[in-house]
Amino acid sequence: MSAHTLAIVIFIITYLGIIFTRLPRINIDRPSAAFFGAVAMIVFGILSFEEAVKAIDYNTIALLLGMMIIIATLQLDGFFSLIARKTILWSRTPARLLVFLVLITGIASAFLVNDAVVLLFTPVIIAICRTSSINPVPYLVAEILASNVGSAMTITGNPQNMLIGINSGIPYSEFLLRLLPVSLLGMAVIVLVIRLVYPSEFRKGTIIQANGASFGYNYDSMKFSVPIFAGVTVMFFFSNLLGISIPVIALAGASLILIFGKIRPSAVIKNVDWVLLLFFASLFIVVEGAVKAGLMDKLTHTSGLLPDPRGIGIIHVLSLLMSQIVSNVPFTVIMLPVLKVPHSDILWLALASASTLAGNATIIGAMANLIVIESAAGQKIRIGFFEFLKSGLVVTLFTMLISFFILCLY
Repeated sequence: MSAHTLAIVIFIITYLGIIFTRLPRINIDRPSAAFFGAVAMIVFGILSFEEAVKAIDYNTIALLLGMMIIIATLQLDGFFSLIARKTILWSRTPARLLVFLVLITGIASAFLVNDAVVLLFTPVIIAICRTSSINPVPYLVAEILASNVGSAMTITGNPQNMLIGINSGIPYSEFLLRLLPVSLLGMAVIVLVIRLVYPSEFRKGTIIQANGASFGYNYDSMKFSVPIFAGVTVMFFFSNLLGISIPVIALAGASLILIFGKIRPSAVIKNVDWVLLLFFASLFIVVEGAVKAGLMDKLTHTSGLLPDPRGIGIIHVLSLLMSQIVSNVPFTVIMLPVLKVPHSDILWLALASASTLAGNATIIGAMANLIVIESAAGQKIRIGFFEFLKSGLVVTLFTMLISFFILCLY
């Protein structure tokens, strides 16, 4: 069997493992499938060990690691619980709670990785709903949709945007300014759709209460962690002027927060998602093996992507379809070598926007969706495939149209 054929077989097996995470007699999930594919590329000689090490995008890994350390510290400090408490104080009715929830989740997801935001917000939302005797499902669905839509606007909003930001070289401020209208209009769409899908939930004269919802804060530690996080975010905007890369800024912030924060560094490091870092590193190696074997040559030569409405449309349609099959992060990794050929900022932004927004169509479209649904299931709240679909698909189609037209205007 030729190296080209072997690479194709390994690539297909890897992505089948990513798609079908439950196979008979095989202990597999997405990280293990990607890791198997990476090792197979080396064992069967598609890549040497040195080539595999070079294939890993350490800028993306560094950015993820730095943000994870910052987020883990803020979590242990109770920063997210503080935000939730403020949300309750401002929200006196279900309609206002929905608006505040969408705005706060969306904005928080833009500057903190959305997976972490929903992981921490979900138990608090459930507690708020239960103490106020309201149905938590509309708010949990809104949380999922807002986390994805909000995360689209910045490089640090989600893992796929980190990949795109690092590989495209688009400045943090330009990325935000270009995609800010998409996210803001998208959040307005979420509020309208949720109110239309669950009209009876917002006709009641229910008063939102915080009784029974527990919040714990560590103000001594937050005095250091929150200003450091704010400083890191500000420096992202001026990274080009400062001559410091975004990953280095994130790592510098992470190192400062470990030293000056009041949380034990070992406790913070335990909360880093090392499995996600392994998943990314493995995917880089698998895709590099496919590139070396010439598998991506056909994609780059036949895609015909140009920075015009047709190219933007192709990326939106591909994102919508492929994100439901392999999820948006593995799809983005496949697209990196394809977009490096035309290397147009507008196409990179189209991929960032479309791959993120497409994650809202179904419960398997993005990791944030699964995190919320599994967390809710643990508290005996069921959000089924079709329950999510009736809101998610409508929001996805409208936000994708908004994204397409705004990017075409650029």
